[in-house]
Amino acid sequence: MNNEPLTMNSSNRLNQLFATKKDNLLSIYYTAGYPALNTAVDIAEALEKAGADFLEIGFPYSDPVADGPTIQHSSEQALENGMTLNLLFEELEQLRKRVTIPILLMGYFNPILQYGIERFCKKAAELGVDGVIVPDLPMYEYEALYANYFIDNNLSNIFLVTPQTSNDRIRKIDELSNSFIYLLSSSSITGGSLQMTNNIEDYYKRIKGMELKNPTIIGFGISDNNTFKQACAYANGAIVGSKFVKLLAEDGYMEKIPAFIKGIRP
Repeated sequence: MNNEPLTMNSSNRLNQLFATKKDNLLSIYYTAGYPALNTAVDIAEALEKAGADFLEIGFPYSDPVADGPTIQHSSEQALENGMTLNLLFEELEQLRKRVTIPILLMGYFNPILQYGIERFCKKAAELGVDGVIVPDLPMYEYEALYANYFIDNNLSNIFLVTPQTSNDRIRKIDELSNSFIYLLSSSSITGGSLQMTNNIEDYYKRIKGMELKNPTIIGFGISDNNTFKQACAYANGAIVGSKFVKLLAEDGYMEKIPAFIKGIRP
């Protein structure tokens, strides 16, 4: 297959963001349907107003193998609340009337496969989604079978890299990517704290030294200003997930969003 992902339309909001802002980018993850249905766009709007640069909205799955207890719980609760891909897409019909920053959907491959991959990509693009993160979609399957669905709909497919990922594989990911590369701070589950051990620091230095053409964003373990700054020393930005999902369990969480963002990036 040729380098078709590189020909994606530059009007993609993610590409516009990375063209204009190179450092200290902040992304927030949360689960659609948690803490309640019909909150996804309200939360997105509040996060944009508070200063987040882009967002990842998770669609829940019954077997979230890469997620820690906090995000697992949010997925379980969202499913109990009745969240489905169809329902999420209904909620997102209001998205681009109220939110201008880039939006990604994040979730496991099985619900996308059941929905229909081409249909999923078309619907996501129609609603103004800019990219998708599917942790359990193998790179070779994406390249061989599904890349055109994403490219034709101007959707970025975001690949994940761990400390164990070889340089050759990282180069291949960089070749296939057209937005940013998601660097996991560890190969464990979400929700831990970022521990800047020598091994992790060497990993970040190794990635930075490769001078990849795509920006890099660090996720897993980013929970406060200190861990955010540590991540941004080696990458273009960082993703906060579990810490924000915990906030959504609190009473009056909408009013607390501005202070939460300020606590991560003053």
